[in-house]
Amino acid sequence: MKIAEIMTTDVETCPPTVTIQDIAAKMREINVGSIPICEEGRIVGIVTDRDIVLRGIAEELGADALISEIFSETLITGTEEMLVEEAASLMARHQIRRLPIVRQEQVIGIVSLGDIAVRGKAPREAEAALEKVSEPAKPRR
Repeated sequence: MKIAEIMTTDVETCPPTVTIQDIAAKMREINVGSIPICEEGRIVGIVTDRDIVLRGIAEELGADALISEIFSETLITGTEEMLVEEAASLMARHQIRRLPIVRQEQVIGIVSLGDIAVRGKAPREAEAALEKVSEPAKPRR
C-alpha cells in the first residue's frame, strides 16, 4: 500500500515569520502536534509541540519570538509513491512520529505513526516504528 492512500492531505503550514504563540494557538485550534514550516510554498522545516517546550519555553524565549528561532530545519520527508512499510522504516530510523509528504519540495500531505497503525495494513511495521521512536534516550546531566 502506498503512503498516498493513508496520508492526511489537508495540511496546515505556517511561514517562519509567525510567533511561537501563533503557532501554538494554531496547533490547539486544529488539534495537531506539528506544523510544517514553508516559505514561498517550499518546506523549510517543521515545528512540534516538543520544540515549543524544549527550545522555546525552556530557553525562556517569549511567546512573541519567531518560530524561525526554534523549528527543526533537519527535514526527513517522504513521497506519495513510498510504501507504508518504507515510511514506517524511515520514521523508526530517524525516531520521528510524523512524516511530511512532499512533491517537488511542496507539502502535499503528512502521515503519523497513528495513521500507519490505524489505516495502514502493516501493523507490525507501525509497532516496530513506534518501538524505535519510543526508545528512551539517555538523560543529559
